[in-house]
This record gives sequence, C-alpha cells and structure tokens, in this order.
Amino acid sequence: MSDKVIENNQVTVTGEIVSGFSFSHEIFGEGFYMVDVSVKRLSEIYDIIPVMVSERLVDVKQNYEGSLICVNGQFRSYNRHEERRNKLVLSVFAREFTFIDELEDSPKSNQIYLDGYICKEPIYRKTPLGREIADILLAVNRPYGKSDYIPCICWGRNARYTKNFTVGERCVVWGRIQSREYLKRLDEENVEKRVAFEVSVCKLEIMEPAEEELV
Repeated sequence: MSDKVIENNQVTVTGEIVSGFSFSHEIFGEGFYMVDVSVKRLSEIYDIIPVMVSERLVDVKQNYEGSLICVNGQFRSYNRHEERRNKLVLSVFAREFTFIDELEDSPKSNQIYLDGYICKEPIYRKTPLGREIADILLAVNRPYGKSDYIPCICWGRNARYTKNFTVGERCVVWGRIQSREYLKRLDEENVEKRVAFEVSVCKLEIMEPAEEELV
C-alpha cells in the first residue's frame, strides 16, 4: 500500500464517545463498527462525528460512553442508496484509536489535511448579510484505485479564491470536520431533520500536478 496515498488524507479528532458501537460491515473476517464522538469547537459548540473502527483496535462489546479518545485516520465516503437516489455518507476511518485522560482546548483536537482534485464546479454565493461562501467537492485518491469524495465549505477570502477553480485541478486543503443540521422535505406535509458532514476550510491552495501525473 502506497504511503503517499495514505498521506493525502489525514485526520485527527479528539473528543468524548457519546454512543455505543453499531455494526457496519465485515471484510475478510474483520468486523467494522460505527461510534459517535463529540468534538468541541473553540466556540463552545460541539460536532458529533461518526468514527468507523475495526474490532481489532478496540473491544466493541464494551460500553465506552463518556470515555475520552484520540482518533487518527482518514475521512472517507461511500454511496448509500436510499429514496431512489445515492446519498454520500462520510465518516472518519480510524487507523489509531487511543484512550486519553483529558481534553485540551486546541485547534489540534479536530484537524484534517486533504490532497485531492476538484471534481465539481465550485458553488459561490453570498448570505443575506453579505458573507461569502463557496462549496467545493474534492476527490481524494485511496489505495486500490478507490477515491473518497469530500464536500468542503470555504468562507470569506477563501470562498472568493475558489471562484476560478476548474474541474480536474489539484487542490490541497487544511481545515476541520464539522457537522451541520438541516431540514429535508420528504413531501408536502413531512420534514425530517438530518445531519450533514463537511470540511470547514481554514486554508487551501491549487497545486501543480505531481510529477507522475505528467508522465
């Protein structure tokens, strides 16, 4: 497995376990489970981030709610079919799952680095109060020919900077993972509250293609 492909998607989240483990899937006899981790922002708001962990890293039969952990891994995506369409599902894939004694108020409690490619035209807009926002979708290569599709949101100068990005350009992003609630209208009478996950961008830049891409 190429280290370069692993290095292009790096995540660290530190927080409190706020759910039990639920079975996700099994590959070659190895079970993978989901658990929710509450991660504090500097603004006193909390993000609830889903983490996928192997049963070989932690005893998934135990109840660890309230325990503090540090997770190092990757932000991954897959398509789940529902309501006659595919939904992009995101979670942190844990490579290291470490219990800790206390939390620190630091930006390092939630940080992500991505090196990927713009795969949709950026969507730039302004709020009613004039704040600039832009959405980009980044395709990040994964081992064995797979890719993760990561939605990112930019603000202010970063949003303005993305307006001229084009599909296929290589882009590097630094930021944090955040959760966001929204209302999904199911029909004329019913509305459902849902949660979306995205990368809130602190810094980004367009890169020249890697040497192997030019060969």
